[in-house]
Amino acid sequence: MQARRKKIATAYTRNQGALVLSANRELEEEPVGLDREEVAAVSQALANVEAERFPQVVRALRNPNFRLFWSGNFLSNIGTWMQNVAQGWLVLTLTNNSAFWLGVVGFAGAIPFLFFTLFGGVIADRVNKRRLLLFTQSTMMLLAFLLAGLAYFKVITVWEEVLLAFLSGVVMSMNQPSYQALVPQLVQREDLTNAIALNSVQYNMSRILGPTLGGYAMALMGVAGNFFLNGLSFLGVLFALTRIRYPKEKPARRESMLASLRGGLGYVHSRPQMFALVGMIAVSSLLTMPFMVFIPYFARVQLGTNASGMGWLYGASGLGSVLGALTVAWLGKVRHRGRVITFSGVAVMAMVVVFCYTHIFALSVFLMLLEGAGMMLATTSVNMAMQTLSSDEMRGRVMSIYGTCFLGLPPVGALLAGELSRHIPTSHALALMSGVSLLVFLAFFSFSKALRELD
Repeated sequence: MQARRKKIATAYTRNQGALVLSANRELEEEPVGLDREEVAAVSQALANVEAERFPQVVRALRNPNFRLFWSGNFLSNIGTWMQNVAQGWLVLTLTNNSAFWLGVVGFAGAIPFLFFTLFGGVIADRVNKRRLLLFTQSTMMLLAFLLAGLAYFKVITVWEEVLLAFLSGVVMSMNQPSYQALVPQLVQREDLTNAIALNSVQYNMSRILGPTLGGYAMALMGVAGNFFLNGLSFLGVLFALTRIRYPKEKPARRESMLASLRGGLGYVHSRPQMFALVGMIAVSSLLTMPFMVFIPYFARVQLGTNASGMGWLYGASGLGSVLGALTVAWLGKVRHRGRVITFSGVAVMAMVVVFCYTHIFALSVFLMLLEGAGMMLATTSVNMAMQTLSSDEMRGRVMSIYGTCFLGLPPVGALLAGELSRHIPTSHALALMSGVSLLVFLAFFSFSKALRELD
């Protein structure tokens, strides 16, 4: 029995953390005389030893695969936020401080999520996710280096910046479903909530660190230096992708892209809990999330503060998001998720309405802190529910539908808010949109028994 346990321990080490699944796969490929109960017992013993090294709040990091993936993406996201800062500065430099062109570049980078993410999900379910991520990450690295070269030699125009922002958005929209769908294969099932929360932590930490480091880097090396550092940051995630090991994926049925897409949409529609969650995330993305685009307006016009004050508002939201994600990571599995999603979302929308009418800077900063925490609690809970309700074969398409709503609809909502602001005061427009979103959330909860029973 000792020799058998050593065999399974070797299988565990080689597969780097996919505990029970890796041991079972090893049993199938190289029989060692253990039955599945013995395999599970040995694997669980190994898991318990590994778990002791990590506190509850970072429990998912005990999985070496996820630890690599998380670290690589953290580094890459810091680089992305450094590029975002330099990109906006370059637009203003090229266009004599044109807010219009700043909006055009932002829209060009965001709108691909509305049109291409669904197809990214179909592709994610048809190909090896690791290879797809290697391709998308490498392409984004090359685009960053191209932008760095054009900026360094001062041969870039605003139209070229719009084009590169659009191409980056297309690649990122193809990347997102595979990124989301790969996470459950890198951790044990009981660590999934923690893994999703830690992903949110690293994203929001990078949202705070990236612009700060980007400002210093831009002062030392110019905008081209930021773009170059972003290109280098992709080496972290590319290294992680070449090192992770996880169970072999089942090949998806070979059918046309449109048939696969219809299959994914039908899969979500036929499951009341998923359908309700997608409806709620779509409404909040369209009507509430665009509020973040108008923070500069509120900072300058309504609160009468400067760029430093605007930084405090964004920083408070980012800090709140980190605290919210850490709370979810510490709690583990969130109980009564239907209620948590509904009422944390309602709280966020109510805070946005109050923010739209306050003229007290300290209160506005506090509201942004609460908004970030509440939004993170709601979106992390939705993400986790969509991941666990989906089968492995459909997860890429399911997460692409989630990603289309979550990332693709905010730019449309921003255009809607901008148009409304031409007819009524901006504060009224955003408060109205968020208020409608609040009522829709309560309607979903009242009329959807499946949502109320989501646990």
